[in-house]
Amino acid sequence: MDNLQLNGINQNVDDDLHEECGVFGIYDLDGNDVASTIYYGLFALQHRGQESCGIAVSDTNGPKGKAALSKGMGLVNEVFTIDDLEKLKGNIGIGHTRYSTAGSSTRENAQPLVLNYVKGTLGLAHNGNLINAPELRRELEYTGAIFQTTIDSEVIAYHIARERINSGTAEKAVRNAMKKIKGAYSLIVMSPRKLIGARDPFGFKPLCIGKRDNAYILASETCALDTIGATYVRDVEPGEIVTITENGIESDTSLCLPKSQEARCIFEYIYFARPDSIIDGVSVYHSRIMAGKYLAMDSPVDADLVVGVPESGNAAALGYSLQSGIPYGTAFVKNSYVGRTFIKPKQSNRESSVKVKLNVLKEAVNGKRVIMIDDSIVRGTTSGRIVSMLREAGATEVHVRISSPPFLYECYFGTDIPSRDQLIAHNRTVEEICEMIGADSLGYLKLERLSEMVNGLPICTGCFTGKYPLEPPTEDIRGEFDK
Repeated sequence: MDNLQLNGINQNVDDDLHEECGVFGIYDLDGNDVASTIYYGLFALQHRGQESCGIAVSDTNGPKGKAALSKGMGLVNEVFTIDDLEKLKGNIGIGHTRYSTAGSSTRENAQPLVLNYVKGTLGLAHNGNLINAPELRRELEYTGAIFQTTIDSEVIAYHIARERINSGTAEKAVRNAMKKIKGAYSLIVMSPRKLIGARDPFGFKPLCIGKRDNAYILASETCALDTIGATYVRDVEPGEIVTITENGIESDTSLCLPKSQEARCIFEYIYFARPDSIIDGVSVYHSRIMAGKYLAMDSPVDADLVVGVPESGNAAALGYSLQSGIPYGTAFVKNSYVGRTFIKPKQSNRESSVKVKLNVLKEAVNGKRVIMIDDSIVRGTTSGRIVSMLREAGATEVHVRISSPPFLYECYFGTDIPSRDQLIAHNRTVEEICEMIGADSLGYLKLERLSEMVNGLPICTGCFTGKYPLEPPTEDIRGEFDK
């Protein structure tokens, strides 16, 4: 059987796991322009979304109804020029880099969103997915709201704006809106005189606080703080709302859940986040090292070389090597200049879509038994191609180890995991998957190891177990997902 012809798996779709979004905000209390800092912050968060990006800024000493916005399709360094940044005058601002988990990939859906309403301007950058977005959208539409986008972020923005009319402060409006919205979200909200950060009560998505001189920063990951020379202060707690004003930081924890109910997305640690980030006190790099060590303990195999599939597989491969004593090596050269925007070849030549991104170092693997570590297998098409590439380069054996359990269920909270019938592990044994991707052996990380690799932090395992922290939506919120 040709291991690339995976029965029942759609070959016309990208097999990669996709990042979610990156958010960044800054309030410079000394009044300095912040657009260039946001640019570099987004650059550090580029891995979280490569379809579109945007920056919105305002002057806290200027008129309340004025905000400057620039956004477009593509990578951060493609969308913004020096001239663009110089036109964005203001000492408070937010930025966003996007991968579309809900809503189509168009300029209209690029963030941040900026609304002009009776209280001035409201800017919003959102990472995550709401499970009750269609219901909330209908509620707004039947009261006359006209939507400019198809993303759930606009639903959040409208609800905050509506609540603000009847609330004494912007942060109270955010809190009241949070009582209505359900799902995964890290929000950064820019009002005329405040920067507000909020995290859903389960803590699905990360959000941290930093400080540089007399400026406060909110960002999806600590790597963005490092890039701009800011000092990490702390993480925003799940369910917490932080408000940054000229008086400093205020905190509202009234919506926080008991720690045992929190449910962070484990894929931040396995795949999404940059390895140099620390999320809720846990090093992403250390988590991936530990995942590799656990794989070596639980799924050992005799081999000559351990290699990782770049980038997220590399640290796990090092962990496997450290635990097993089998040498760690580099088998793949990754083209660092390939984003999600490159023109993909036609179906007749699909193989080259992998080869454009990865090439095998034949000298490294020729004549060797290779253990290949990757972060996940979604549909299996990419894994099958990479196994074939290793064999073509002369590997005598290819043993695949995966630093996550098998995907068995959809994700409704911002990770672009497709429907069950598209998941190679759905209704298949590990042995059947191993045969389909053409490997000599296959091992997955055990479910119970997930909590251990993040030092016991409460996590969401819904895509592995079907047990979600929130009841799944009763209507299809995934119909517009880009695949």
